[in-house]
Amino acid sequence: MAVKRFPRTSLTEYITIRQIVSFHYFEFSKDFMFDGEKHNFWEFVYVDRGEVEALAETDVYLLKQGDIIFHKPNEHHNLRANRKIAPNVMIVSFVCHSPAMSVFENKIFSLNSEQQHLLVQILKSGFAAFVPPFDDPRNHQLHRNPEAHGSAEQLLKIHLELLMIRLLEHAEVHQKRNRLSGEVKQQSDRELIKEVIAYMEQHVFQNIRIERICKIFNISRSNALSIFKEKTGQSMMQYFRRLKIEQAKRMIRENTHNMTEIADLLNYSSVHSFSRQFKTNVQMSPIEYARMIKAKM
Repeated sequence: MAVKRFPRTSLTEYITIRQIVSFHYFEFSKDFMFDGEKHNFWEFVYVDRGEVEALAETDVYLLKQGDIIFHKPNEHHNLRANRKIAPNVMIVSFVCHSPAMSVFENKIFSLNSEQQHLLVQILKSGFAAFVPPFDDPRNHQLHRNPEAHGSAEQLLKIHLELLMIRLLEHAEVHQKRNRLSGEVKQQSDRELIKEVIAYMEQHVFQNIRIERICKIFNISRSNALSIFKEKTGQSMMQYFRRLKIEQAKRMIRENTHNMTEIADLLNYSSVHSFSRQFKTNVQMSPIEYARMIKAKM
Protein backbone atom coordinates (compact mmCIF):
# COMPACT_ATOMS: atom_id res chain seq x y z
CA MET A 1 0.00 0.00 0.00
CA ALA A 2 1.46 3.30 -1.06
CA VAL A 3 2.14 5.92 1.59
CA LYS A 4 -0.01 8.95 0.95
CA ARG A 5 2.01 12.15 0.58
CA PHE A 6 0.75 15.31 2.29
CA PRO A 7 1.89 18.81 1.36
CA ARG A 8 4.00 20.62 3.91
CA THR A 9 3.66 24.30 4.68
CA SER A 10 6.65 26.09 6.18
CA LEU A 11 5.63 28.42 9.00
CA THR A 12 6.63 32.04 8.70
CA GLU A 13 8.64 33.36 11.65
CA TYR A 14 7.75 36.98 12.35
CA ILE A 15 10.31 37.47 15.15
CA THR A 16 13.24 35.09 15.59
CA ILE A 17 15.66 35.35 18.48
CA ARG A 18 18.45 32.79 18.36
CA GLN A 19 21.02 34.37 20.69
CA ILE A 20 20.81 36.05 24.06
CA VAL A 21 23.67 38.23 25.27
CA SER A 22 22.69 39.01 28.85
CA PHE A 23 19.77 39.41 31.20
CA HIS A 24 19.75 41.15 34.55
CA TYR A 25 17.40 42.19 37.30
CA PHE A 26 18.90 45.12 39.19
CA GLU A 27 17.93 46.77 42.46
CA PHE A 28 19.73 50.09 42.06
CA SER A 29 20.42 52.79 44.62
CA LYS A 30 18.69 56.15 44.18
CA ASP A 31 22.04 57.65 43.07
CA PHE A 32 22.86 54.97 40.50
CA MET A 33 24.50 56.10 37.26
CA PHE A 34 25.58 53.76 34.47
CA ASP A 35 28.46 54.58 32.14
CA GLY A 36 27.36 54.85 28.53
CA GLU A 37 27.91 52.07 26.03
CA LYS A 38 26.85 50.89 22.60
CA HIS A 39 26.84 47.43 21.04
CA ASN A 40 25.68 45.66 17.90
CA PHE A 41 22.62 43.94 19.38
CA TRP A 42 19.22 44.90 20.80
CA GLU A 43 18.61 45.74 24.43
CA PHE A 44 15.49 46.59 26.38
CA VAL A 45 15.19 48.26 29.77
CA TYR A 46 12.05 47.68 31.84
CA VAL A 47 11.28 49.66 34.99
CA ASP A 48 9.69 47.36 37.55
CA ARG A 49 9.69 49.96 40.33
CA GLY A 50 10.48 53.66 40.63
CA GLU A 51 11.72 55.88 37.81
CA VAL A 52 14.88 56.18 35.72
CA GLU A 53 16.24 58.48 33.04
CA ALA A 54 17.58 56.76 29.95
CA LEU A 55 19.86 58.41 27.42
CA ALA A 56 19.84 57.26 23.80
CA GLU A 57 22.31 59.06 21.57
CA THR A 58 21.55 62.76 22.22
CA ASP A 59 18.14 62.39 23.89
CA VAL A 60 17.08 61.79 27.49
CA TYR A 61 13.86 59.93 28.30
CA LEU A 62 11.87 59.50 31.48
CA LEU A 63 10.84 55.91 32.25
CA LYS A 64 8.22 55.27 34.89
CA GLN A 65 7.10 52.04 36.51
CA GLY A 66 5.75 49.66 33.86
CA ASP A 67 7.61 51.34 30.98
CA ILE A 68 9.96 49.54 28.62
CA ILE A 69 12.42 51.18 26.22
CA PHE A 70 14.30 49.53 23.35
CA HIS A 71 17.85 50.43 22.32
CA LYS A 72 18.58 49.45 18.74
CA PRO A 73 22.00 48.06 17.69
CA ASN A 74 24.86 50.59 17.78
CA GLU A 75 22.83 53.17 19.68
CA HIS A 76 24.83 54.86 22.44
CA HIS A 77 22.87 54.71 25.70
CA ASN A 78 23.16 54.98 29.45
CA LEU A 79 20.95 54.95 32.50
CA ARG A 80 20.63 56.81 35.79
CA ALA A 81 18.31 56.93 38.77
CA ASN A 82 16.50 60.14 39.68
CA ARG A 83 18.25 60.51 43.07
CA LYS A 84 14.88 60.26 44.78
CA ILE A 85 13.62 56.69 44.41
CA ALA A 86 15.75 53.52 44.33
CA PRO A 87 14.54 51.76 41.14
CA ASN A 88 14.24 48.10 40.20
CA VAL A 89 15.15 47.51 36.56
CA MET A 90 15.18 44.51 34.23
CA ILE A 91 17.62 44.61 31.30
CA VAL A 92 17.77 42.01 28.53
CA SER A 93 20.16 42.04 25.56
CA PHE A 94 19.66 39.80 22.54
CA VAL A 95 20.42 39.35 18.84
CA CYS A 96 17.54 39.66 16.40
CA HIS A 97 17.75 40.41 12.69
CA SER A 98 14.01 40.26 11.96
CA PRO A 99 12.88 43.31 9.91
CA ALA A 100 9.83 43.69 12.17
CA MET A 101 12.12 44.85 15.00
CA SER A 102 12.28 48.28 13.32
CA VAL A 103 8.92 49.00 14.97
CA PHE A 104 10.68 49.20 18.34
CA GLU A 105 13.00 52.03 17.31
CA ASN A 106 12.28 55.33 19.08
CA LYS A 107 9.50 53.85 21.20
CA ILE A 108 8.46 53.49 24.81
CA PHE A 109 5.72 51.01 25.66
CA SER A 110 3.72 50.79 28.87
CA LEU A 111 3.22 47.07 29.43
CA ASN A 112 -0.16 45.55 30.27
CA SER A 113 -0.61 42.67 32.71
CA GLU A 114 -0.17 39.96 30.04
CA GLN A 115 3.09 41.48 28.81
CA GLN A 116 4.35 41.91 32.37
CA HIS A 117 3.59 38.24 32.98
CA LEU A 118 5.75 37.35 29.98
CA LEU A 119 8.61 39.30 31.57
CA VAL A 120 8.18 37.22 34.71
CA GLN A 121 8.41 34.05 32.61
CA ILE A 122 11.55 35.37 30.87
CA LEU A 123 13.20 35.90 34.26
CA LYS A 124 12.03 32.54 35.55
CA SER A 125 13.36 30.68 32.51
CA GLY A 126 16.60 32.66 32.50
CA PHE A 127 17.29 32.01 36.17
CA ALA A 128 16.69 28.32 35.55
CA ALA A 129 18.82 28.09 32.40
CA PHE A 130 21.88 30.01 33.64
CA VAL A 131 23.83 30.44 36.85
CA PRO A 132 24.48 33.73 38.74
CA PRO A 133 25.63 36.44 38.98
CA PHE A 134 22.75 38.21 37.29
CA ASP A 135 23.18 41.58 39.02
CA ASP A 136 26.70 42.60 37.97
CA PRO A 137 26.55 45.37 35.31
CA ARG A 138 30.08 44.45 34.21
CA ASN A 139 29.19 40.80 33.65
CA HIS A 140 27.87 40.03 30.17
CA GLN A 141 28.96 36.39 30.18
CA LEU A 142 26.21 33.84 30.67
CA HIS A 143 27.09 30.39 31.99
CA ARG A 144 24.70 27.51 31.47
CA ASN A 145 23.29 25.78 34.51
CA PRO A 146 24.35 22.11 34.26
CA GLU A 147 21.32 21.12 36.35
CA ALA A 148 18.80 23.00 34.23
CA HIS A 149 15.95 21.18 32.53
CA GLY A 150 16.50 20.82 28.80
CA SER A 151 13.53 23.08 28.06
CA ALA A 152 14.74 26.10 30.06
CA GLU A 153 16.59 27.88 27.25
CA GLN A 154 13.83 27.21 24.73
CA LEU A 155 11.23 28.58 27.12
CA LEU A 156 13.36 31.70 27.53
CA LYS A 157 13.47 32.07 23.74
CA ILE A 158 9.73 31.43 23.35
CA HIS A 159 8.69 33.92 26.03
CA LEU A 160 11.08 36.56 24.72
CA GLU A 161 9.77 36.17 21.16
CA LEU A 162 6.18 36.13 22.40
CA LEU A 163 6.72 39.40 24.26
CA MET A 164 8.02 41.02 21.07
CA ILE A 165 5.09 39.64 19.05
CA ARG A 166 2.50 40.78 21.58
CA LEU A 167 3.95 44.29 21.52
CA LEU A 168 4.01 44.29 17.72
CA GLU A 169 0.41 43.06 17.54
CA HIS A 170 -0.71 46.01 19.62
CA ALA A 171 1.68 48.52 18.08
CA GLU A 172 -1.04 50.32 16.12
CA VAL A 173 -3.59 50.48 18.94
CA HIS A 174 -1.16 50.55 21.85
CA GLN A 175 -0.89 53.89 23.57
CA LYS A 176 2.67 54.48 22.55
CA ARG A 177 4.65 57.70 22.52
CA ASN A 178 7.89 59.05 21.18
CA ARG A 179 10.62 58.34 23.70
CA LEU A 180 11.62 61.94 24.04
CA SER A 181 10.07 64.02 26.77
CA GLY A 182 10.95 67.57 25.80
CA GLU A 183 10.54 69.02 29.29
CA VAL A 184 12.57 66.25 30.86
CA LYS A 185 15.33 66.67 28.29
CA GLN A 186 15.49 70.44 28.73
CA GLN A 187 15.66 70.15 32.50
CA SER A 188 18.26 67.41 32.29
CA ASP A 189 20.35 69.46 29.84
CA ARG A 190 20.24 72.53 32.07
CA GLU A 191 21.34 70.52 35.11
CA LEU A 192 24.12 68.91 33.11
CA ILE A 193 25.49 72.25 31.89
CA LYS A 194 25.40 73.68 35.43
CA GLU A 195 27.42 70.71 36.67
CA VAL A 196 29.92 70.92 33.80
CA ILE A 197 30.45 74.67 34.36
CA ALA A 198 30.91 74.10 38.09
CA TYR A 199 33.54 71.46 37.27
CA MET A 200 35.32 73.89 34.95
CA GLU A 201 35.34 76.60 37.61
CA GLN A 202 36.82 74.19 40.15
CA HIS A 203 39.59 73.25 37.69
CA VAL A 204 40.29 76.65 36.17
CA PHE A 205 43.96 76.43 37.24
CA GLN A 206 44.36 73.18 35.31
CA ASN A 207 44.03 72.11 31.69
CA ILE A 208 41.01 69.89 31.13
CA ARG A 209 40.02 67.83 28.10
CA ILE A 210 36.59 67.25 26.63
CA GLU A 211 37.12 63.49 26.86
CA ARG A 212 37.63 63.80 30.62
CA ILE A 213 34.41 65.78 31.05
CA CYS A 214 32.47 63.25 28.97
CA LYS A 215 33.75 60.40 31.12
CA ILE A 216 32.95 62.15 34.40
CA PHE A 217 29.41 63.06 33.36
CA ASN A 218 28.67 59.86 31.41
CA ILE A 219 27.86 61.59 28.13
CA SER A 220 29.01 61.10 24.58
CA ARG A 221 31.33 63.72 23.05
CA SER A 222 28.87 64.71 20.32
CA ASN A 223 26.04 65.06 22.84
CA ALA A 224 28.20 67.12 25.22
CA LEU A 225 29.34 69.52 22.52
CA SER A 226 25.85 69.93 21.08
CA ILE A 227 24.13 70.61 24.42
CA PHE A 228 26.84 72.98 25.66
CA LYS A 229 26.74 75.02 22.45
CA GLU A 230 22.95 75.18 22.54
CA LYS A 231 22.76 76.31 26.17
CA THR A 232 25.71 78.73 26.32
CA GLY A 233 26.23 79.87 22.74
CA GLN A 234 29.90 78.89 23.01
CA SER A 235 31.93 75.76 22.53
CA MET A 236 33.03 73.98 25.68
CA MET A 237 36.68 74.95 25.28
CA GLN A 238 35.82 78.55 24.40
CA TYR A 239 33.88 78.79 27.64
CA PHE A 240 36.74 77.25 29.63
CA ARG A 241 39.26 79.65 28.10
CA ARG A 242 36.99 82.55 29.02
CA LEU A 243 36.89 81.31 32.63
CA LYS A 244 40.69 81.32 32.66
CA ILE A 245 40.81 84.87 31.33
CA GLU A 246 38.28 86.05 33.93
CA GLN A 247 40.44 84.47 36.62
CA ALA A 248 43.52 86.18 35.15
CA LYS A 249 41.73 89.56 35.23
CA ARG A 250 40.91 89.08 38.91
CA MET A 251 44.52 88.23 39.68
CA ILE A 252 45.74 91.30 37.78
CA ARG A 253 43.33 93.53 39.71
CA GLU A 254 44.51 92.02 43.00
CA ASN A 255 48.11 92.72 41.96
CA THR A 256 49.53 89.73 43.86
CA HIS A 257 51.34 88.07 40.92
CA ASN A 258 53.26 89.22 37.86
CA MET A 259 52.23 88.12 34.35
CA THR A 260 54.65 85.19 34.21
CA GLU A 261 53.35 83.84 37.52
CA ILE A 262 49.72 84.24 36.42
CA ALA A 263 50.45 82.38 33.17
CA ASP A 264 52.13 79.61 35.13
CA LEU A 265 49.35 79.36 37.73
CA LEU A 266 46.71 79.09 35.01
CA ASN A 267 48.70 76.36 33.28
CA TYR A 268 49.54 78.22 30.08
CA SER A 269 52.49 76.84 28.14
CA SER A 270 54.17 80.26 28.20
CA VAL A 271 53.54 83.88 29.12
CA HIS A 272 53.36 84.64 25.39
CA SER A 273 50.56 82.10 24.89
CA PHE A 274 48.72 83.61 27.87
CA SER A 275 49.15 87.12 26.49
CA ARG A 276 47.83 86.14 23.04
CA GLN A 277 44.73 84.48 24.47
CA PHE A 278 44.13 87.36 26.87
CA LYS A 279 44.26 89.89 24.02
CA THR A 280 41.92 87.77 21.87
CA ASN A 281 39.31 87.80 24.64
CA VAL A 282 39.78 91.25 26.17
CA GLN A 283 41.00 93.21 23.09
CA MET A 284 44.02 94.42 25.03
CA SER A 285 47.17 92.80 26.39
CA PRO A 286 47.52 91.88 30.09
CA ILE A 287 49.95 94.79 30.52
CA GLU A 288 47.52 97.22 28.94
CA TYR A 289 44.71 95.87 31.13
CA ALA A 290 46.88 96.34 34.25
CA ARG A 291 47.65 99.93 33.25
CA MET A 292 43.98 100.65 32.73
CA ILE A 293 43.18 99.33 36.23
CA LYS A 294 45.91 101.49 37.76
CA ALA A 295 44.66 104.55 35.89
CA LYS A 296 41.18 104.06 37.32
CA MET A 297 42.67 103.92 40.82
